[in-house]
Amino acid sequence: MTMANNGKVNVYSLKGEIIKTIDLPQIFATEFRPDLIRRAVSAMEANKRQPYGASPEAGMRHAVSTWGKGRGVARVQRLSQGARGAQSPGTVGGRRAHPPYAERDWSKKINKREKLLAKLSALAALADPDRVKKRGHQFADGVTLPVVVEDDIEKISKTGEVFEVLESIGVGGDIKRAMEGINIRAGRGKMRNRKYRVPRSLLIVVSNKDVPLARSAENLPGVEISDVNNLNVAVLAPGGDPGRLTLFSESAIIKLGEWSSG
Repeated sequence: MTMANNGKVNVYSLKGEIIKTIDLPQIFATEFRPDLIRRAVSAMEANKRQPYGASPEAGMRHAVSTWGKGRGVARVQRLSQGARGAQSPGTVGGRRAHPPYAERDWSKKINKREKLLAKLSALAALADPDRVKKRGHQFADGVTLPVVVEDDIEKISKTGEVFEVLESIGVGGDIKRAMEGINIRAGRGKMRNRKYRVPRSLLIVVSNKDVPLARSAENLPGVEISDVNNLNVAVLAPGGDPGRLTLFSESAIIKLGEWSSG
């Protein structure tokens, strides 16, 4: 994989003007390995799974007996204080035949070097416009990727002002796409504090998690905020699909270069 734009990107002002051009860190020239990216994301998601299973007493908390032969009915357990079938897997309110067990280990292993290479490869995919468009992101023609903005963007403390800056740069359309794509989740998830499904939109990488932008931009639909030291492959390539539309502050891209060179 060759580095997009010959390894150079524009640095934009808060008004969307090109201030200067800088060289991307060499990390963005890493070989593209979609297989490792997907493996790393799959392992991270598996390792976050919480154990769950049925209670050993589920469907068994009552006294039962059988009627025996000769009555023309199936020989299943029935409530001792009634005639309703109980306890057997084929009866209403009975135990499950093959329930999930909390002891099951859902975790997956991945080598440290493979995990690191997956992260570097996911970073390199951020600079490829074709891969970013393939993920469904929308941005104006001529915008260099990844988007780099002057450090003053980290000082913005109001959500409306953040959106105005993104509009002026040419990536505001992706926020609108996420807003229009919000829908009500199907199934029981909407009763468990997950009522809405929101498409993934812009990833904003800042130099420090305590900057005002980290709070003001999080209210934009689909937008995620991460400081440069906590980037991981699941944030860079949600679902294992590389090429997320990403915005760096100038300080964040410089720190990323220092980290990769060190």
